[in-house]
Amino acid sequence: MEDLAIMESPVETIRYGDFRAAVVDALRVLADPEYQERVWIRHEFPPGIKYDELDYRVHILFDDMVVLPDPEPAIGALIYPDEVDTLRALGAVFESLIDELGDVGDAEYLAHPRWTDVVRGAAEAYRVLHANDVARGAG
Repeated sequence: MEDLAIMESPVETIRYGDFRAAVVDALRVLADPEYQERVWIRHEFPPGIKYDELDYRVHILFDDMVVLPDPEPAIGALIYPDEVDTLRALGAVFESLIDELGDVGDAEYLAHPRWTDVVRGAAEAYRVLHANDVARGAG
């Protein structure tokens, strides 16, 4: 048994909790089409929010925190290992839609037939990340 590879210990903490919170919030918003319609399209901002749009959420997930489309490098810094699959699935569908539509307005994204796939993927990713935060006392 000594020649068995030592398994890597599971990630117990996240190094950048505030940045993770931004990721979780971006997923929450992407999972909420009513919010998107109200805020991104009609510009009816909730109290304390002065700005929000799809592009802002894309930058959080793809550019700033870089958890999409390839989440593995963010393990330990922003995400837990058991969150990779759901984020990878969201990244695949979301990146494909971004590649197809490019730099068009939020309304065009929300009207696209595959937007519901992004919403579903975001809802699943949010569920997993939020559940981990709650289980670890962070959510």
